[in-house]
Amino acid sequence: MTNIRIEELARDINKDNPIPYYIQLKAALLRYIEINHLNPEEQLPGEHDLCKIFDLSRTVIRQTLSVLEQEGVIVRKKGKGAFIASRKITESLVQKLTGFHQDMTERGVTPSSKVLIQKVVPANELISEKLKITYGTPVLVIERLRYINDEPIVLVTTFLPYQICMGIEKEDLTHQSLYELLETKYNIVIARGERTIEAVLPSKEQCRLLDITKDVPLIKLESISYLSSGAPMEYYYAFHRGDKSRFKVELVRVEERGKLKTPLSNNFNDIPESN
Repeated sequence: MTNIRIEELARDINKDNPIPYYIQLKAALLRYIEINHLNPEEQLPGEHDLCKIFDLSRTVIRQTLSVLEQEGVIVRKKGKGAFIASRKITESLVQKLTGFHQDMTERGVTPSSKVLIQKVVPANELISEKLKITYGTPVLVIERLRYINDEPIVLVTTFLPYQICMGIEKEDLTHQSLYELLETKYNIVIARGERTIEAVLPSKEQCRLLDITKDVPLIKLESISYLSSGAPMEYYYAFHRGDKSRFKVELVRVEERGKLKTPLSNNFNDIPESN
């Protein structure tokens, strides 16, 4: 389909239609963006021009743009106007334990890592509690800045009991999955995991590493992974850029003892790994 001028979409607004104007305008603008294959950072006409083109009030125009902004279609810059938003990296909240590297590769994007810390340290009180080990026990800590197509997306810090992965501190994790390495070289397979998710504001250091401003929220994932024996084998916390990440939930209804139930818990236990 050839490109279309936005003026041609004015006919999409039917003032005799009971559908609210802002919903009609939203559909017209989405059609305009799709047909013209607008790229991130391309600008939409200003509010004054949209009022004139569609013969609608400034209130309706602003309501429509607010909805599009909330849905992540556009971003509005004060004093400049509305621009097409960058596409977000979608990660799945499904019932499978896959790593960030595998999850992104399956989506056709190129993941890589910058290793900031990779060393053996004594477990502090928090880590010993999470991994159910004695205070001071050696653990491997790995802090990585994860990239998608050369753009920083996630900052993740991982802790592993050193006794189960001796030597991994010498491995190059720049372009490989930690989970795949654990499985293929160390015969360590995750059986289940517990995940929590929350929105947080970034620290000054996180702003620097993730190349964001202090007003960009982060999505924090905290995770404990277990072996089939029930022993904790990994604890990590990851900070995902809120302006570049979103999570998709898959809900499955299964029958158990004659009753339907949804196996996704309120604790977000099915969040994919950041490793």
